[in-house]
Amino acid sequence: MDESGSVGDNDFDEMKTFVSDLVARLDVNSGFTRVGVVSFATAVDTAEHIDLDDYTTVAQIQSAIAGMSYTGGWTNTHLALEYVRTSMLTAGAGDRSDVQNVVVVLTDGESTDPDETLVCTLLHSMISASVSLSVNQSLCHATSLRKNG
Repeated sequence: MDESGSVGDNDFDEMKTFVSDLVARLDVNSGFTRVGVVSFATAVDTAEHIDLDDYTTVAQIQSAIAGMSYTGGWTNTHLALEYVRTSMLTAGAGDRSDVQNVVVVLTDGESTDPDETLVCTLLHSMISASVSLSVNQSLCHATSLRKNG
């Protein structure tokens, strides 16, 4: 989730609500679905991230999301994508090799470094689809990404 300066505190709260509502629709409590969440701006917020194996219920995940704080900064999307790929989509963070991964990026605009973001996604064959959604009058782009192999 993008917590850069252009998002602002109110829209970051709207994103948290959107993600929390999305989590409520997933089959988490059965153990079939795992959820990880990380926010980013100038840097990745590693202090408040949620690994795939941190929580086992919807309520736990929603509580952790609600507790995430807004910091502001630049929109370094490439750092978030790299962090997810190298730190979150790992066995040590709860990734299961026999289960397809889906990564959703919520941002209000273009990366501060679009060339690095493009390289990050293309080199690792992560982009699979794009959709748009509106969060409180700001346009958020949700890009669905998947890990290949």
